[in-house]
Order: sequence, then structure tokens, then C-alpha cells
Amino acid sequence: MVLNSDGTKKPFHKQKPFADRSAPTKPGLQARATAAKILAAVVDRKLPLDGALDHEHGNPAYKALGESDRALVRAILNTTLRHLPRIDAAIASLLESPLPEGARALHHVLAIAAAQILYLDVPDHSAVDLAVEQANQDSRNRRFAKLVNAVLRRLGREKDEVLEEIAKVPPMPGWFLTRLEKAYGRDAALAISQSQLEPAAIDLTVKSDAEAWAKRLNGVALPTGGVRLAAFDGGIPSLEGFDDGAWWVQDSAASIPARLFGDLSGKRVADLCAAPGGKTAQLILAGGAVTALDQSESRLKRLRSNLDRLGLKAETVATDLTTFKPTEGFDAILLDAPCSSTGTTRRHPDVLWTKGPDDIARLAALQERLLRHALTLLKPGGTLVFSNCSLDPAEGEEVVARILADTQAIERVPISAGDWPGLEAAITPLGEFRTLPTMLKMPEGIASGLDGFYAALLRRT
Repeated sequence: MVLNSDGTKKPFHKQKPFADRSAPTKPGLQARATAAKILAAVVDRKLPLDGALDHEHGNPAYKALGESDRALVRAILNTTLRHLPRIDAAIASLLESPLPEGARALHHVLAIAAAQILYLDVPDHSAVDLAVEQANQDSRNRRFAKLVNAVLRRLGREKDEVLEEIAKVPPMPGWFLTRLEKAYGRDAALAISQSQLEPAAIDLTVKSDAEAWAKRLNGVALPTGGVRLAAFDGGIPSLEGFDDGAWWVQDSAASIPARLFGDLSGKRVADLCAAPGGKTAQLILAGGAVTALDQSESRLKRLRSNLDRLGLKAETVATDLTTFKPTEGFDAILLDAPCSSTGTTRRHPDVLWTKGPDDIARLAALQERLLRHALTLLKPGGTLVFSNCSLDPAEGEEVVARILADTQAIERVPISAGDWPGLEAAITPLGEFRTLPTMLKMPEGIASGLDGFYAALLRRT
């Protein structure tokens, strides 16, 4: 019996059945809706794409998808972010007037669909239909459903003409293209911008005999001493040599800094900001007794796991580098400093949408602070390599120039182009390394290019 608050009987009313909220949605709709949500998180809230796509801690909608839909979401997002300036230009060319202020959710629906129509092997009608359904299911966008349908259907009909027209638009945000032009000139900046559309290569650093491993794995030996793979079926762990710890995945540019030391036999070596451990492994193989530092214990745990697979050992220390004061100085130090990662856009196309000029200035200041402290840890006669994967000289050349200008007993050790056949163009007039994504051309069937990297070799006199 159900009573009112005063104790009297409540009249009985037959309840209406609940609406069925478990009705199936259109196949593929959740994947597209998830892609639009994550695009908004990256572009509007500046959240890293890797975090959103993490299988354990990522976006809840992404984690709820099956593996095939997750793969589709990754493909859509990577494609959209790589081509976003061109996609925006394509959409704008088909609108009679700009989208209303605050219509960001609508923009992301259109961008996700346009990426499928223009660049992915998705039937146009499917991309259009699912975008219209997205609009209809979102109270913010419902009134624009007919506009979504009209714009995207026209995009499908005029695809070839639109692609030809937007090919003139640099596929890179204007703020960063301007910085590249200032550093390298207009032509080089445009070439770098275009190169980020190329697929990233898979490079391996091998313990020994790169030529032999290149033959075994159907790749090519690189001037950095590593191996670049051709396309292959299956995952990295399925390749010969993985279980034996004969090699590890590392972009060819990222392998350069550790090689600048040469033979480290009998030397005490520090790898600062060491995780995930690829450079640590190189320093160990060069003969050094290596101490690997990182601020994060969880990242050091990953480093130790990677070294275990390779059968290598290093002392590990979880600490803030700026407060690290060992009892004895080091013969060699590698500081691969935190940076904007703008040299890695082939692998991480979200970088230029989550970073800005203020981030570069902040990171450059951090790098300078870390480098000044790291230099105090060197023994007299010891050498230090400062490096990072930024394309912006503010995070590389300018940091080193300031330190050399006002720090006593520190000198630059020029790197000789003659020691790096095949990469001579990467050695600057001052004798520093500056790789660009447009360098390292490969034979047909092998991906060209490499990450943008900076490295300088310094010595305490």
C-alpha cells in the first residue's frame, strides 16, 4: 500500500511503460560521435590526442567502442588533424555565410565528415547520413541538420574540384607556419608543412650490424646506424629479433644525440629526462655506466621494463632534475629536454593544435633552466649533448646561444658533416644538428623523412 504524507491512501494510477532507450543506433554513429567529441577536446580544450585514445585512461566514449570502431576513430582523427586547415577551407567555400558564433560542435561534425569524404575510403553517403544523424541527436545542432546534409552532399559531388582548390592551403596552423618561415624561409616552411601529410616511418635502433638486420627485416640501413622498415603485416612484437632484444623502435633522428658522444667505455654517464629509455640503451651499448633520471617513477618503471627486454641495466633515479646533486660529477650527460614536440607532427598531428607561442616560450625557459643546471653536473673535460624534438629555434639554437654567451668554461664542440655521410645537410654552419622532416629521402616503397630534431655538443673546459 502506498500512503500520502498524511497517512491516507494514495490513488492508484497505472504507470506508463518506460520509453525504450536501448534502441540500436545506426552502425558507425557512435564512432563518428566519439571522433567529434575528441576533436573538440584537442582543438578547443588543447588536450593531447594520445591521452584521449589511451585504452585504459582515455576518453570514456572511445573506451566503450569495439576495436574496429576504435581503429576507425583513430584514422578519422589523425586524418582530420593533419588536413584541418584544408578541411576548414573546403567547408567555408561551400557555406553562403560563416557558421554562427559558438557553433563549434557543428564545426566538428562537419570536419569529421569532410575528412571522410575527402581523404578516407568511406562511402560519401555513409559519411553524410551519419553526420546528419549526429546533428539531429544534438540539441545544439538539430536546427542545422539540413545545412549539414546540403553542404556535405555538395562536397561529395564537387570533391575533385574542392581538392584541387584546397591543395594550395598549407596543412599547418598559420601561427606555426609563420615561425617556420622566419627560421627557414618560405619554401622550406611550406615543404615542412606538406611533409607532415606523409606517413611516419618505422625506424629501429639495432644493437649491432644494421646491414644484416635490414636484410632480415626487408628494410634499409640508415646513415644514423639504424634500420628503416618497409610496410609489413602484423605488429612490431611479431618481427624477428624483438623477443631477443636485438633492437628497439626509435625514430632515426631521435637516435642521433646519443651517438654524438662516441665511445663511452669506462665513463660515468647521466641520461637526464631518460624515459622511455631508447637513448639510455644507446648510452649503455656505447660502454657507459649509465644513471637514468626521470621525474616520474611510473615512466622509470616503463624504462626499466624496456631495458629488461633488451638485456641492459642502468641505475635509475626518480627526481626533479633541478634539485639533483650527485656526489660526483659525470663524464658525459645527455639532456633530451621537454619541448613542444613540433618536430613529431607526422606521428602526433595534434601537437600544433594543442600548443601555441606561449607554450614554446614557456618550454624554452624550462629548457634553459635545466641545461644550466645540467652543465654544473659535468666534470672538467666532460661533454654534454643538449637535444629536443622541436623545429623551433627558440627551443634549440637560441637556448644554447644564450648559455654560451654568458657561461664561463663551456664551449661548443662543432659536429663535422664528414662524420655523417647522408646527413650532411643536417649539420649547421655552427656545427650543430638540425634535422627537418623533409630530409632523408628513401627508395620507392620506403617512407622518407624523419622527425625534426636539434642537438648540440658542449664541453666543460
